[in-house]
Amino acid sequence: MYKILILVAVSVLLVGIGTSFAQTDDKLAVLHTPQGKIVIEFFPNDAPNHVKNFINLVETGFYDDTLFHRIIPGFMIQGGDPKTKPDSGADESEWGTGGPETLLDAEFNTIKHNRGIVSMARSADPNSAGSQFFIVHQDSNFLDEQYTVFGRIITEESFETLDKIAATNTTTNDRPTDPEQVRIISAEIISRTQIPDILTLEEPERTGSDEVELQGNQPYQNEELGFKFSVPAGWLLQEPPQTQEGAPDVVAVGPQGGTIPPIISLTIEEHSGKSIDDYLQEQKEKLQPSIDEGNLVVISNNKKSIDGKPALETNANGFFKTQDGLDIEVQFRQTTIRAADNFYIFSYSNDKNFFDRYLPNFEETLNSFELTNEEKGIQEIISDNPLEQVSEGGGCLIATATYGSELAPQVQMLREIRDTQLMNTASGAAFMTGFNQLYYSFSPTIADIERENPTFKEFVKLAITPMLSTLSIMTHADSEYEVLGYGISLIILNLGMYVGMPVAVIIGIRRARV
Repeated sequence: MYKILILVAVSVLLVGIGTSFAQTDDKLAVLHTPQGKIVIEFFPNDAPNHVKNFINLVETGFYDDTLFHRIIPGFMIQGGDPKTKPDSGADESEWGTGGPETLLDAEFNTIKHNRGIVSMARSADPNSAGSQFFIVHQDSNFLDEQYTVFGRIITEESFETLDKIAATNTTTNDRPTDPEQVRIISAEIISRTQIPDILTLEEPERTGSDEVELQGNQPYQNEELGFKFSVPAGWLLQEPPQTQEGAPDVVAVGPQGGTIPPIISLTIEEHSGKSIDDYLQEQKEKLQPSIDEGNLVVISNNKKSIDGKPALETNANGFFKTQDGLDIEVQFRQTTIRAADNFYIFSYSNDKNFFDRYLPNFEETLNSFELTNEEKGIQEIISDNPLEQVSEGGGCLIATATYGSELAPQVQMLREIRDTQLMNTASGAAFMTGFNQLYYSFSPTIADIERENPTFKEFVKLAITPMLSTLSIMTHADSEYEVLGYGISLIILNLGMYVGMPVAVIIGIRRARV
């Protein structure tokens, strides 16, 4: 499936109508398809063994009658599997699993996976490239230094053919619905002088790294949604279009070992004030029809805490039948994290027989998750109102009073206690809902006056200091009832300082104004 030495490139001025900074002026590969020709030049200085292997396969007719069997517009087109030949005897479900007996050691280099780059596919093992290759449709730099780049396309017709193939209709498995439209009819090696219309291209762009990592994780960051995490090196990252509700925001696909490839995905949903218990109940209701039909077995639901945030881990097995009538048992693990305004839902699925192989990778991905736009200490206090509401008017009196002060760490602790202990229980969530209604009936008014009067802001900060200083007692609670009891007790004990005195001052100020 995804069968995906640093050397200095030497720029050579080539003779011809077009000029290219190729590393050799001898051999080019030409792939003939119903959509047009694809002409490839090679980078033997960066990947000598891969170039030699590809040329040898072309010259022996290995690629003739193979398909571009995996097509993802905006990402890449992948071909080179002998099992896609009409006379291979292989089923369509086997496309992407074939190749020669001899595999290649990795020659990862610093050439970026920009549009038109030709790179070798491989499995999770870096030294597993064979015959399958892919051509980058749009810049995909998350692949850089994880796959062996060995060439690029160099004519206008090549880019037009790439776009036509990428636009081909595909199934849900990224396979072409009309395979004959994307078949490599034949492949040949020719001399550069036989191609009169080579584009004028500069040397390929490089990452600038001094060393290439052969293993490890590849980072992913979404600035718009405000989070980052890492996935296993070599897995193909995608941001699928949101065509339906509940579709994943990010998907990472790994090397296929069983009947399906391993998949790690992240889906983001607004929690709208719902607790983890609420989410669990909703999931049970959604999954019940599949359970009743015998297509799903939920093994466990375990509440936990991840980085101080309430979370839910669900383990399940699903039973499916392919279009060919093949029975598949898929194992799932889903971890839902409640943070800020959203549920962050990480899912891992794989063939049951291969599930444990990549489970540690899923845990690493989960542990690497981080919110990048979360304002530590004051963004969430007592309710889920964002800080922006505080700065624009109204909002949380505690956030306004402690913003940028030495009390920020204690306020952060208050937020984490609420999220990890109170909001993670039915009784705690119910209590906080009622408390919020009371609290926000007066809090915006106090927050507004704090912004208007710096002296009053200092008074409020002084009034709430004893409460914040005594919150550590709640971290030792052994049950939700103790947590709830401590919370109520602290609120009642500090109600005079926390609400009474500021409100009294407000009344005094307003009377003075009259």
